[in-house]
Amino acid sequence: MSEFVFQAAPWELALDDMISGGVLSAARFLTLMEGEEEAVVEEALLHLQAEKVLLDVTDLPKAHGTGEAAARLRREEQLVDAGKLMQSLEETDPLRLYLEELAQIPACGDVALLAQRLLAGDKSVVEQLTALMLSRVLDRACQMVGRGVLLQDLIQEGSLGLWEGILSYEGGDIEAHCDWYIRSAIGRLVTLQARSSGVGQKLRQAMEDYRAVDERLLGELGRNPTLEEIGQALHMAPEEAATVAKMLESARVLAQAKKVPEPEEETAEDQQAVEDTAYFQMRQRIADLLSDLDAEDARLLTLRFGLEGGKPLSPEETGRKLGLTPEEVVAREGAALAKLRGKK
Repeated sequence: MSEFVFQAAPWELALDDMISGGVLSAARFLTLMEGEEEAVVEEALLHLQAEKVLLDVTDLPKAHGTGEAAARLRREEQLVDAGKLMQSLEETDPLRLYLEELAQIPACGDVALLAQRLLAGDKSVVEQLTALMLSRVLDRACQMVGRGVLLQDLIQEGSLGLWEGILSYEGGDIEAHCDWYIRSAIGRLVTLQARSSGVGQKLRQAMEDYRAVDERLLGELGRNPTLEEIGQALHMAPEEAATVAKMLESARVLAQAKKVPEPEEETAEDQQAVEDTAYFQMRQRIADLLSDLDAEDARLLTLRFGLEGGKPLSPEETGRKLGLTPEEVVAREGAALAKLRGKK
């Protein structure tokens, strides 16, 4: 009887490689999950929670959308930034009523002492612990305003995270423990909202555009373009370009970590995954032509473009390895690339 071997999906390989207690870019998560069904996304989120991996949503683009909800999101962000949230809302506003209700909950007691009672099996302290730490929920929720989710929804989701944190407490710093669950719950909500808005598809397109511009500028300039140059060509801020570059580098590392299939088993999807890595096509072309260069220039390009499997090195790092100044590295790199371009 033949044995079936199921190959892990790219998102499974990426998540399995995460260090327990680490942080995963929400933008990277969305690109990995692009095209997957909702049940698969939920499975991935459960895996992250089980491994205590947080989603970092700070690299997601802020989005307000259009219509009444968009106007509300913008207003909440403005009021939070001005520190005038509750007093600036209408008296009958649901969010103001919710905040007033939270403010009336008595918050007195010693968290550490209550935590010890909880460990001893006293479930009566759960409600008191919740009240004492609700301010953490509000703080975390306010940090996420303007990211496509109404503040009241952020608070409610964070409160559920707090409740889960308290019920799962097994010792140690209970405030840090619960804060993780609050951040996890809010981060998950923001990420799912971004996914429903098509952010994953937009980020994947940004990665493809970045790679194309990077290759074009590399050929035109005869050196690695800077983030500022790539961002300018893409009409992106340097910070946005840096986020896309980071995602491309993660894709490169993932592709290198994957087991290389036998030639007859290699699929179009496998090949595309490799081609989605930063500098791939240019690196491949340079590697094919290195024999036309002298040994030192070949070594210089190998270091600069990471042709031996490592990350590309800066002119300063390359110079230290070869005993050259950064200026000499840039000059020799340009000359070597010019020679290779003449061989195309």
